[in-house]
Amino acid sequence: MKLFCGWEKAIELLEIFQLADKKDEIAKNLPYGDQRRLEIARALAAQPKLLLLDEPAAGMNPQETQELMKMIQWIKKEFNLTILLIEHDMNLVMNVCERIYVLEYGSIIAQGTPNEIKNNPRVIEAYLGEEVESC
Repeated sequence: MKLFCGWEKAIELLEIFQLADKKDEIAKNLPYGDQRRLEIARALAAQPKLLLLDEPAAGMNPQETQELMKMIQWIKKEFNLTILLIEHDMNLVMNVCERIYVLEYGSIIAQGTPNEIKNNPRVIEAYLGEEVESC
């Protein structure tokens, strides 16, 4: 994908994120999902190598979260970016992340692939409150 400078780049990003028809709207007046897409488009305008997303699914309904998940997967591929995602929606995390770090009270308690994390006894105990039997 070729991005242009200045105004052309802004319009291209608005088109990519299906916001071009709202280019004259004030951002705070946009629906919540549109605001999130606009925030991501603004971040991408700087052509970063690393995109930080801090709880992008907060306040979204399941359909919006599904759309966000597809968008994050597409962005990663299309823009060739590393994405650092901080999120509590485990379905989103498990479906977009290649590597996961789990924190409990600020300390890393587990790290690994989504499959390793969902089967990690320490993660299960910390987040599901279930005692895990030792082998």
